Amino acid sequence: MSDETLSNLLKEDRRFEPPAEIAEHANLKEEAYERAASDRDAFWAEQAERLDWAEKWDRVLDWDDAPFAKWFVGGKLNASYNCVDRHVEAGRGDKVAIHWVGEPLDDTRDITYAQLKDEVSKAANALTELGVQTGDRVAIYLPMIPEAVVAMLACARIGAPHTVVFGGFSADALASRLDDCQAKVVITSDGGYRRGAPSALKPAVDEARTKTDVVEKVLVVRRTGQDVDWDDAVDVWWHDAVDNASAEHTPEAFDAEHPLYVMYTSGTTGKPKGILHTTGGYLVGTSYTHWAVFDLKPETDVYWCSADIGWVTGHSYMVYGPLANGATQVMYEGTPDAPERGRWWQIIQDYKVTIFYTAPTAIRSFMKQGREIPDRFDMSSLRILGSVGEPINPEAYVWYRHVIGGDRTPVVDTWWQTETGMIMISPLPGVTHGKPGSAMIPIPGISADVVTEEGTSVPHGSGGYLVLTEPWPSMLRTIWGDDERFKDTYWSKYAKEGWYFAGDGAKKDSDGDLWVLGRVDDVMNVSGHRLSTTEIESALVSHPKVAEAAVVGAKDEDTGQAVCAFVILREEAGDGGEDIVEELRNHVRKEIGAIAKPRQIMIVPELPKTRSGKIMRRLLRDVAEHREVGDVTTLADSTVMDLIKDKESSGGTEE
Repeated sequence: MSDETLSNLLKEDRRFEPPAEIAEHANLKEEAYERAASDRDAFWAEQAERLDWAEKWDRVLDWDDAPFAKWFVGGKLNASYNCVDRHVEAGRGDKVAIHWVGEPLDDTRDITYAQLKDEVSKAANALTELGVQTGDRVAIYLPMIPEAVVAMLACARIGAPHTVVFGGFSADALASRLDDCQAKVVITSDGGYRRGAPSALKPAVDEARTKTDVVEKVLVVRRTGQDVDWDDAVDVWWHDAVDNASAEHTPEAFDAEHPLYVMYTSGTTGKPKGILHTTGGYLVGTSYTHWAVFDLKPETDVYWCSADIGWVTGHSYMVYGPLANGATQVMYEGTPDAPERGRWWQIIQDYKVTIFYTAPTAIRSFMKQGREIPDRFDMSSLRILGSVGEPINPEAYVWYRHVIGGDRTPVVDTWWQTETGMIMISPLPGVTHGKPGSAMIPIPGISADVVTEEGTSVPHGSGGYLVLTEPWPSMLRTIWGDDERFKDTYWSKYAKEGWYFAGDGAKKDSDGDLWVLGRVDDVMNVSGHRLSTTEIESALVSHPKVAEAAVVGAKDEDTGQAVCAFVILREEAGDGGEDIVEELRNHVRKEIGAIAKPRQIMIVPELPKTRSGKIMRRLLRDVAEHREVGDVTTLADSTVMDLIKDKESSGGTEE
């Protein structure tokens, strides 16, 4: 972005007040903002008291060697103990920790906190027996089965940092991560269920092992019963090693800054970045935000985060946050449409889910199907809905609140990153008026701003760069093995001010509320005007015939860049008719202005997405600029690009 700022183009006048019942009994109230701002250290110390510490800290924050932070200096604790043992010791061992739902119908397990403690203890003993010591790294490459949670907590219990690799990643992607963090053991399974069929996992581990020699043992869960190749010198069955281990295990207290896990996220150089999170601050941040942002009442709520365990959302808001808080939660193995398209709503109905946290990508796919499917289910148990992963466009927000939430649930639109570890910007359900499309303001304890290239705070109604101006407990400590890259990537742009730059553009609306616009590199320059792809996508999705849209800037001789849009229509819209393209172009003009009117709109059956649901605009840019389409290996479905290219060759639609 240049000195020019993003204009505040879209206007949003809809507001939803917090329900009286939630406001009255809210975990956090309005006063928390002022209390946190007046004494940050005292506020974070108060949140840290939510955990059990083996040794109390001497100092809340050591920022002397910025940007390398130390939180709760001198404190010692064990993450596994905080997530499991302490609830059992408090007499809540019979409480269900996880309602696990497999993809095949009737494949379910309810796991209590006492049972989870036994399983985690056995797995910790088994890992120790396999030679894993404090500080050794363990890779986890599993489907969404309870053993994935058990494996993470067992690693935390013995102080072995884990790196969870999403089960959809290729052998090459897995090998590069194993090599980077020097993983001694890999925990995997024969396979998992995906859209009704067993999907193999162990062959990718076998292949990855041919590309690196760091792995000493592979611990294999039997899930699907598929045949697997076996190497007796390396491979060990989970049911032999873990099921036969002792359920007695005393967790060791580790320093607050002891590494908890490394999570890999894609970097601009192509080499994945290993984001390091440590124990104390991360657990304080995730447990606090899970309790505050979702207004968690652990005695009565049934919570469900639909994220895969391979992403940070699964770590923070499916494992560490909820379990540290003693919550009862749902964990689902499969896809939203298996074996039929109402599966998620069936689960909410069956388990009386009260808090549901999912991604805008999923919400828009349900919008595309229409409301007849969710309308068949009783979802009156829901009291709070959450959105994560990317900015949610206003129409998807309103549909989610109306169709899924029955117009009675607040929607918490949360902004955070793998690097931040915890939610940073979000409405509070008992305090904040909901504003569709806006993440609103930083939560109590967090300081953020939108600034110009030079670091000046922008006025209301303007846009710029989103920065975090104060350290926070669950911040990444470094990039694994690469302190220089850590400083350069996140701290160099505003080194003088000491601010973290997230790589996202944002705007402040006329009320001063924040709208996150996505990655800065998703900003186009059309005739000298800075336009956000997110805003144009939101304008397109606000049209009643549109389910989903992706916008890219393509080179243009006249304007520098031109707006090119790829649109999926809702099912009830059919093919949209001959005039749909012109109708949509004019709709964008009306919503935003002539400058944002797309040069080209292509009606497509699907969009290219990674397995975490992010749209890969780079590939769409290749299509828009008539280039050879680049690497598609990280796509959930690589055939999508063939469908789009076929559509283009049969005649794309331009002005």
